[in-house]
Amino acid sequence: MSSNVDLNVRPGYDSVISEIADYVSNYKIDSELALNTARNCLIDTIGCGLLALKFPACTKMLGPVVDGTSVPYGVRVPGTNFKLDPIKGAFDIGCIIRWLDYNDTWLAAEWGHPSDNLGGILAVADFISQKNIEEGKDSLTMKDVLEAMIMAHEIQGVLALKNSFNKVGLDHVVLVKVASTAVVTKLMGGTNEQIKDAISQAWVDGQSLRTYRHAPNAGSRKSWAAGDATSRAVRLAMITLSGEMGYPGVLSAPVWGFEDVLFKGEQLSLPQAFGSYVMENILFKISFPAEFHAQTAVEAAVELHSKIKDRLDDIKTIEITTHESAIRIISKVGELNNPADRDHCLQYMVAIGLLKGNLVAEDYEDDVASDPRIDVLREKMVINEDKRYSKEYHEADKRSIANRIKIHFTDGSSTDEVEVEYPIGHKRRREEGIPVLEQKFLKNLEISYDSEKCKEIYTLCTNHEKLESISVIEFQELFSKKDNNF
Repeated sequence: MSSNVDLNVRPGYDSVISEIADYVSNYKIDSELALNTARNCLIDTIGCGLLALKFPACTKMLGPVVDGTSVPYGVRVPGTNFKLDPIKGAFDIGCIIRWLDYNDTWLAAEWGHPSDNLGGILAVADFISQKNIEEGKDSLTMKDVLEAMIMAHEIQGVLALKNSFNKVGLDHVVLVKVASTAVVTKLMGGTNEQIKDAISQAWVDGQSLRTYRHAPNAGSRKSWAAGDATSRAVRLAMITLSGEMGYPGVLSAPVWGFEDVLFKGEQLSLPQAFGSYVMENILFKISFPAEFHAQTAVEAAVELHSKIKDRLDDIKTIEITTHESAIRIISKVGELNNPADRDHCLQYMVAIGLLKGNLVAEDYEDDVASDPRIDVLREKMVINEDKRYSKEYHEADKRSIANRIKIHFTDGSSTDEVEVEYPIGHKRRREEGIPVLEQKFLKNLEISYDSEKCKEIYTLCTNHEKLESISVIEFQELFSKKDNNF
């Protein structure tokens, strides 16, 4: 045979794709812990979306592509009066969820926010349910949504355990696109083979660069990238279900595949079987809208506030001891140009905590950032790595996100060292954290709804059995509004 030809033998599906499809097609969710955690995840995620509606930078992204467009079975976006096609609906829901960097987090070799997938899941579930009713079939229930969330969390989180996309310059929203594609294809009635086809389309796509998350280019795309990814997933699922083919060797193909082109020749790996591990161990951002590697640092800073608030001019150095991941992505000096820059700056977040004894979403806006005391404190900060913190960050039985802070004064005195190893949203602090999460949800409801409606929604969402049994249509109607407040 001539050496100037390719041997055109189509391979079977890459094992990673097959395992994802088999999981989505066949796995039965039987973990009560996972289902209950998913309910808490659902309410927290939607609450974060409602809070984001206070910010014009977010709301300008929302609504139909063409004003006045009307679509059948239009997808409702919580806190708005929009009724959108499922692709734009997924974008809008994903966008509000992610805008403030306040939704749940998964930290491993790769980072990410698995609740980003709710954009596609809720949009498709709403669309399908309305269509089903029109055709004399049953609506999906919110239990279907919770189960899809568990699966999307699991796919994204297990892929993140050993595969670091950020280290090759790719953004973690590739995992949102892959996970969302798998579960929404299943929700739309896709077979195992169609799910594999759709997943392959997600991998074959161009992938986002991490440029917009890092100095000196950090910007607001990080707030809508998840919406973009989950809406792309819906589009790819719909294309596949129309009969479009898949690409079995998209990951492993020599020269042309994902691994050779974008993953520096490394193989993607699945270090453990899919189940419900990720949802059971998910990290909630409960206290602060801060990039998760800084959560414990902000908690320590808030604790120190009362001890140093009257001695700001006497501070000589602020010693922050942290872990490698925090140093790699959120430790920065120099000018901070926008809210996205600030909520990914360890020094800025600690400074706010020290100055105010709190940190809220508005603290990243220009009017707060103009306070000259913030940069004065930033300049006094010294960042150190604790190798134990870096090690325990990756240990499956710990997954700590530790930080400690000690403040030294010009007279030679210092504060006690304040150490926080596990944020309040960690599994190890669930008992302490869930009541705070529920209060966070209620506070976010109050932004968009009157007291009677808040009570109705809160009562439903904190009752697991009732929430599971309610139809997706009823749930979406509950969160819809007649008029937008923005």
